[in-house]
Amino acid sequence: MTRIGIEIGGTKQQLVAGDAEGNIIDRCRFSVDAEGGGPVIRERIAEELTALIAAHKPERIGVGFGGPVDIAKGTVAVSHQVEGWSGFPLREWLHEITGLPVVIENDANTAALAEAMRGAGRGFNPAFYINMGSGVGGGLVIDGKIYHGAAPGEVEVGHLRLDPEGATVEDRCSGWAVDRAICEAIRANPDCPLAQLVGNETGGEAKYLTTALAQNDSIAESILANVTRDLAFALSHVTHLFHPQSITLGGGLAGVGEPLRAGIAETLPDFLMEIYGTGPHIKLTELGEDAVPVGALLL
Repeated sequence: MTRIGIEIGGTKQQLVAGDAEGNIIDRCRFSVDAEGGGPVIRERIAEELTALIAAHKPERIGVGFGGPVDIAKGTVAVSHQVEGWSGFPLREWLHEITGLPVVIENDANTAALAEAMRGAGRGFNPAFYINMGSGVGGGLVIDGKIYHGAAPGEVEVGHLRLDPEGATVEDRCSGWAVDRAICEAIRANPDCPLAQLVGNETGGEAKYLTTALAQNDSIAESILANVTRDLAFALSHVTHLFHPQSITLGGGLAGVGEPLRAGIAETLPDFLMEIYGTGPHIKLTELGEDAVPVGALLL
């Protein structure tokens, strides 16, 4: 049975055709037109859907949306990244233009399902997922099912406070927050290896962290240490509340790779009750950018 999986994110959109096991057979990927907002994105989605449906004759559609959704009503609660989505009846709209059954979910929940069933969380129960991209989101899968709180809330790990003054995980550990920290550091240290790697580029500076770390750049090491400590502190709350067997790190920041994973795994026990030992298994995403579309197929 062929399905369509749709990812609607803050920086990219993906539409895939695939099967009920999450295997992708066709794909369309495009960047978000933030200025055009929701209406322009919907126009492009409708255009690409027409081609995918004609080619693959799918029987249903799953959607992972980048923000809180009301899954019972099939509506978007709010988009923190792109204007023109808040309150939008996404499920009804997609059904009207395709005639197909539609299920919608928050994108972090959708990715959490994919990693739990097909990725780094396989064999672990419960399995937690944290996405560190344009924003920071989370999802929890228990017995193969996504955990939901009262609508429209989800596992909003990105909005956990890191201090009483109000700094959140997203303020310090999202991709843009790390980009900002790098820019501030290299302005003060213009001769460090990280500054040489970034050059005059603006946006996406975090992608150079791995190379700078391999060059033993102390500035990069300091930035990573701050991020891993904040993430470990936040994930200690996740551990105390949900007791997951595994925590999978996803999103663009997970591209830092093993230094990020190892730093969190090493620091997390400092914030845990002694009985938890070293805590959950800390894993890097196996599905990468396919996590949301694979999860959308599985929905």
